[in-house]
Amino acid sequence: MIYWQLFLAFFIPGILGYGGGPGTIPLVENEVVDRYEWLSVNEFSEVLALGNALPGPIATKMAGYIGYEVGGIFGAVVAVFATVAPSLILMVTLLGLLMKYKESPKVKRLTVLVRPVIAVLLGVMTYDFFFSSYEGAGIWQTIGIGVIAFVLMERLKVHPAYVIAGALVYGGVFLG
Repeated sequence: MIYWQLFLAFFIPGILGYGGGPGTIPLVENEVVDRYEWLSVNEFSEVLALGNALPGPIATKMAGYIGYEVGGIFGAVVAVFATVAPSLILMVTLLGLLMKYKESPKVKRLTVLVRPVIAVLLGVMTYDFFFSSYEGAGIWQTIGIGVIAFVLMERLKVHPAYVIAGALVYGGVFLG
């Protein structure tokens, strides 16, 4: 029964929470503190602070921790699955619809219109990353890392994971 309660405690906020993890926090608090009384308000605030301190999505970190506290390892698995299940179900459903109507002129037109938007969003993100790294590391370090990464990936066909790992090591040793 506890696993079903864990599932519901994280699945319902996943469906109703708009805006991702931060939008689900009050809903999770209602389930965990008020409805099931697994944590006190103070304990929940500590879990929230811990979740904010760690990298990654807040909702899954909180679900994993609370699920583990309430139901052990299997409880953590159930809670994390319940957190991602609404998005997973929606993505599979929408992908199924998209694949069913992939030859439709409307779907093709939608795809043509979405691609430039994605390109602009990636460009803005790249611009932001470049200038935030420029402020932290300096112009020559930033340009040097960018040029070396480009040469390694495009000319020498080194896998991006190795380039990223190398940049992290470089940053940790020389910029940290």
